[in-house]
Amino acid sequence: MQTLAELGEAVAAKRKALKLSQSEVAVRTGLTRETISRFERGQLSEFGSRKLLAVLAVLGLEISFTEVGAAGTLDELRRERGGA
Repeated sequence: MQTLAELGEAVAAKRKALKLSQSEVAVRTGLTRETISRFERGQLSEFGSRKLLAVLAVLGLEISFTEVGAAGTLDELRRERGGA
């Protein structure tokens, strides 16, 4: 992920997979439902680290760092594993 909008989309997908409403996430994080909604729709120009960490904690997620390009493409991973 490279944009806040992509992060919001991923958070929305996880929230839905957990069958949580935006209102439930809002109550658990102390944020408003509108803030959660705007974040998930990519309509915020910034979203503070405390807010992000609170949302991720509610969803059972954590941040990990990967160097850009270190993950490789699917084709590269297949070749590495001998799957041509």
